[in-house]
Amino acid sequence: MNNVLFVSGSPRGQNSYSQQIARRVVDDLKIAHPAARIVVRNVARDPLPHVGEAFVSGIAVAPELRSPAEAKALAVSDALVDELIAADVLVLAVPMYNFGLPSALKAWIDHVVRAGRTFAYTAEGPRGLLANKKAIVVVSRGGVYSEGPMKGFDFQETYLKSVLGFIGITEVEMVRVEGVAMGADAVRKAMAAARERSDALAGEFA
Repeated sequence: MNNVLFVSGSPRGQNSYSQQIARRVVDDLKIAHPAARIVVRNVARDPLPHVGEAFVSGIAVAPELRSPAEAKALAVSDALVDELIAADVLVLAVPMYNFGLPSALKAWIDHVVRAGRTFAYTAEGPRGLLANKKAIVVVSRGGVYSEGPMKGFDFQETYLKSVLGFIGITEVEMVRVEGVAMGADAVRKAMAAARERSDALAGEFA
């Protein structure tokens, strides 16, 4: 393993449960693979532009025919795609917002899910181009969504697995930090379970 891309989507910084566990995962990967290069993309601290008109029109024309605005919009996307293509392992820190993702992380996804770069249209349908990569996704949520009456409201984990699979990243390991809005004892239990899960993954990757 040569490259790890760590994308954090929480605006809570070091207070973020998802970021704390994801950071632990990245540190463990670095211990297991000391020569690995770690690239950090904090989309909450340094938000990306949302996809706009220049992006939409720019992807429909050849690079040499793009306007300055189109070229600028696609340059951002190309840089993000290049980071993802270079990574052997993708680590995501994702808090749940209204049953889904923070818009800052959704903006990153909109930039990297690109026809011709991370997936291709074929006679058999779309095909992901980023096979042979792994992803470790740390999700945090105030309630419990992996089971019970709220399971049907989980559009966070299901979406992430689907969109990563669409671009070819089908080896996705989930680390859940659930129930963090249910009191201090619930937080302690959720973090302990997440640490245990992340440590087990570190052993597998080693």
